Amino acid sequence: MTKPAKVFIKTYGCQMNVYDSERMSDALAPAGFEETDDMAAADLVVLNTCHIREKAAEKVYSELGRVRTVKEARARDGKKTLVAVAGCVAQAEGAEIVRRAPVVDLVVGPQSYHRLGDLLEGARAGQKPVETEFFAEEKFKGLPAGRESRLRARGVTAFLTVQEGCDKFCTFCVVPYTRGAELSRPVDEIVAEAERLADAGVREVTLLGQNVNAFHGTGPDGTTWGLGRLLHRLADIPGLDRLRYTTSHPRDMDDELIAAHRDLPALMPYLHLPVQSGSDRILKAMNRRHKAADYFALVERIKTARPDIALSGDFIVGFPGETDADFEDTLRLIETVGYAQAFSFKYSPRPGTPAADLEAQVEEAVKAERLARLQALLTDQQKAFNAACEGRTIDVLLERPGRKPGQLAGRSPWLQPVQIDAPADLVGEIVTARVDAIGSNSLFASLVAPAAVSAGSARTPLSAESVA
Repeated sequence: MTKPAKVFIKTYGCQMNVYDSERMSDALAPAGFEETDDMAAADLVVLNTCHIREKAAEKVYSELGRVRTVKEARARDGKKTLVAVAGCVAQAEGAEIVRRAPVVDLVVGPQSYHRLGDLLEGARAGQKPVETEFFAEEKFKGLPAGRESRLRARGVTAFLTVQEGCDKFCTFCVVPYTRGAELSRPVDEIVAEAERLADAGVREVTLLGQNVNAFHGTGPDGTTWGLGRLLHRLADIPGLDRLRYTTSHPRDMDDELIAAHRDLPALMPYLHLPVQSGSDRILKAMNRRHKAADYFALVERIKTARPDIALSGDFIVGFPGETDADFEDTLRLIETVGYAQAFSFKYSPRPGTPAADLEAQVEEAVKAERLARLQALLTDQQKAFNAACEGRTIDVLLERPGRKPGQLAGRSPWLQPVQIDAPADLVGEIVTARVDAIGSNSLFASLVAPAAVSAGSARTPLSAESVA
């Protein structure tokens, strides 16, 4: 019997890369590859890279140095190792990766994973293929469906990409250049994948897209469906009890999507809605195409539709030309909106983006000071949001074993990690729990027997004002 080949996949960055890595693993399975978490045991090493963070390419080259050491050690034992660089750094750097790092045998951009089999054959023949074309639709049509056993092994939550690319061209962002133009998958294709996930025991699906609420897929009736209508269809799938989506742009939150937050119990009351800055002047320089007042009005509409919704956001400090007054506008926006959690970064230039060539780059010391102030405010808001949960009764999807024996870990409707003392056979169940204590990163809760839950006490709404 032929011994199966092993593939080691290291994933960097966003949830879509996690999804892509899973689909690459599915695509390699028919070729006889099994996943391993030991690079030294791998016949194929794949680095699935992200280009969003600062010095992303240099970090990849540094990792490739470690991969070269493993590859050379295996070669001394007579074992051949192929090395692939995938993802957004692959898309941005292309053939430069092979030139700078001869250890790499193939380079594949995020729209070409369906061609992995052919590319591997070329790599085995010493061709060092580089594939960075944009054909996202062909990618999804060409990727095989994951076997139920593989899907079941991944747990009770899953990511599902419904849209790729972005047409917004924010001046700081590389996504339009590494992921291409906005493209949405057909509704029937998405529904079929979601049904396979549900059949494999998945209870919660997070829909992914670089600009997910710009989804405009072709429906089974031949018309164009928006994200709100898609969510309604997915909510009808038996066993699929929780829905989420990320990442959104404020300009694409339409009435139908906002109404879905009001009407669909399965759509969790948590929304990642990046704004980046509270200064109209900086928003214009970023090419965000909305003003702070537009964002405030949108948040008010969303909270009116779903009063218990929790908001998350992204913030960039030190964008070129940002003054103290611009930064204070951002702090005021945060204070006004109130966030349950958020992601914040110092601006760093991305080669090829318009903002990289702007004058008036902000000094690093100023950026660091502003980021510290902004993060302190966001941390206070997150703590206040979590503290408001203490003593409340909430629903928790139990996902996996917890930190300690006899403990399970799950997520609240607002995406907070929750630790509960519970038997292992409750993994995959949505249980009612009372929040007993607040940790630095998690809620600690205890199971509530059904008889002890008075009418209306489960799914206790968390007031939006609790974080304001």
